[in-house]
Amino acid sequence: MIESLLQRKIEKRPGKVTLRGRILFLTEDPELIRRQLAGEDLPWDTRNPANNPKLRDDISTDEITPAHICFFFDETLGEFPYTGLKCGNEVPIQRGDVKKGGFVAAVSGKRRGKGSSREQSPYAERSAGIQLVIAENIERIYKQNCQNLGVLTSTDFGIIDKIRSGEEIPLAEFTRGEDEITRQIIEYGGLFPFNVARMQGKVVLPKIETGPRAMTLAEKIFARHLLNDRGEAGVPYVKPGDTGFARTDLRFSHEYVTPMAAIFFEHFVGKEAPVNDPASILFFRDHLTFLDEVLSEQKRKMGLLDLATQLKLKQMDFGKKQGIRLHGELTDRKGSEGICHSIVLESYALPGQLNVGSDSHTPHVGAIGCVAFGIGTTDVFNSWITKDVRVKVPESVKVVIRGRRKPNVTAKDFILKILSLDYVRSGKALAKVIEYSGEAIADLSVDERATMTNMAAEIGGFTGIVASDEKVVDFLVERRQMDRGAAEQLIAGLDGDPNAAYAHLIELDAAEITPMVATPGDPGNGKYVRDLHTPVPVEIAYGGTCTAGKNEDMDMYARVLADALGRGRKVSSNCQFYIQFGSQETRDYCLRKGYLDIFQKAGATVIEPSCGACINAGPGVSTRPDQVVISAQNRNFPGRSGPGQMYLASPLTVAASAVAGYIVEYEPSQERELVGA
Repeated sequence: MIESLLQRKIEKRPGKVTLRGRILFLTEDPELIRRQLAGEDLPWDTRNPANNPKLRDDISTDEITPAHICFFFDETLGEFPYTGLKCGNEVPIQRGDVKKGGFVAAVSGKRRGKGSSREQSPYAERSAGIQLVIAENIERIYKQNCQNLGVLTSTDFGIIDKIRSGEEIPLAEFTRGEDEITRQIIEYGGLFPFNVARMQGKVVLPKIETGPRAMTLAEKIFARHLLNDRGEAGVPYVKPGDTGFARTDLRFSHEYVTPMAAIFFEHFVGKEAPVNDPASILFFRDHLTFLDEVLSEQKRKMGLLDLATQLKLKQMDFGKKQGIRLHGELTDRKGSEGICHSIVLESYALPGQLNVGSDSHTPHVGAIGCVAFGIGTTDVFNSWITKDVRVKVPESVKVVIRGRRKPNVTAKDFILKILSLDYVRSGKALAKVIEYSGEAIADLSVDERATMTNMAAEIGGFTGIVASDEKVVDFLVERRQMDRGAAEQLIAGLDGDPNAAYAHLIELDAAEITPMVATPGDPGNGKYVRDLHTPVPVEIAYGGTCTAGKNEDMDMYARVLADALGRGRKVSSNCQFYIQFGSQETRDYCLRKGYLDIFQKAGATVIEPSCGACINAGPGVSTRPDQVVISAQNRNFPGRSGPGQMYLASPLTVAASAVAGYIVEYEPSQERELVGA
């Protein structure tokens, strides 16, 4: 414990809040937004919502702060909130507009803050003067980031009238319905002051007194890691809604987040203060390795390339000073050691652990039966002090996929189907554990299971998880050279109780699922390839990222391209096909299997590991609004990977479409040509 924090003066914020300023309604109509920016206050009928203009739903953090804006890691971010917000086909908000507008609150529709865990989004809003965000429902990580920074959140549209009438609003309006810990975080104005008060013994942590009950797999792991009243990890039982702090096994962050967290740590804790247990912290330089190849001249003139370099250097310096392992850039060629999620799965995570990372796709490693979830910058820097993170035990949704899948159907098709379901699209799965099971899941390799758990982030889930089995043991033995007996011991008893309770059950028949795509704009826009009624020509095909840069993904790209070469075909002359490894281990695997030769002969461009195109920071991004891309990545939010029209699909579908030049299913039969929809 850091002694100076015990002496620091910490007080709660006032019990009543007065929000003096304007309200920005983020509508679908760009003209209404422009009118507000010009000084007009929109009338809003809180009693008859049907009379109001349509609010934008599904606003992602990519739209609140586009990826390149996150190269800033100070209050300059306040110049940029909503500069990626797409309304119709327009982006009506420009640099400085929100800050100059005198707005104190921002209002939107369903699923606000979906996507990336970037805390730069609420930090940008706060720095622009936004003290309150209102939406019908709010994504877990974004909401938690708001609370950690002291930005108020609400789903009560009645507060709009109170702000406009100048009323004092009781702080209890914003803590109602929250658990005991979250309530106190809001009262103290953020996670750091709360944690200091916690160290000083000023806060009350609820005691977990749940009695014997059947538990899901995730609940059992939470029970192992939640702190008891003696401050030790482990309580007998938990139930959904139990709150506390969970001791982490592993904490990691990458160069998008580490620098801001390091600045927070040095500012609030001290430049010479040590982090707690540096051996269980990892840093990664994986997001911006290829940025210089795609950054526009306009963005270079803004100094963004220099800022990106500063992110790298700040992480490197802080890690060296603190004795933290950095998986960084290659020294002999351009590229990185690997994407954080890929390396954590290949080399670090173990069944039964609780891991946290500065990225929404941290659930990737749930494929081997551990609980892993994304956290924001403030959570990261606080975990460096306490080695724990706050947790409210989530409900679990069970996804059962029965039967046998078709030969051209993959885990990506399964998850795109799940994302298209009304239960998910309506936000009912938000903040829940997504537990995958059934014969079709058991049939998947660990790499393919990781696609399912990774994209629990797109569902809006707390995390994704698959129970450990003999395939996990094989993975640990083959990929980690772990002793088989030790691996079997790790998974012993690591499964849910047969009669455990779930919030919802989703059942699918694998045999009824055919190759899927998600049409541009949202991963939830799923439809079967065969239901695309007209051919969709593609200019760019991209296979890579944490979701689709694993060993088995490479098997799929190679399978399709080898099949094409065998029939005298190559990548279409109208299409560029990029294949990017998730890690050096996967690159080495491709070398051993002879895949690089296949990729080259077929006309694909191979790229060293990095996040790249997925975050608009590497080859494979679109450059024109009319450009069509088919990608095996996880997200196709507006502007995330360039201005073009992005379709999401499986590695098989992406490779087959690259060869055909338009979106097609992969047809495994040697006798049949690739056919369109």
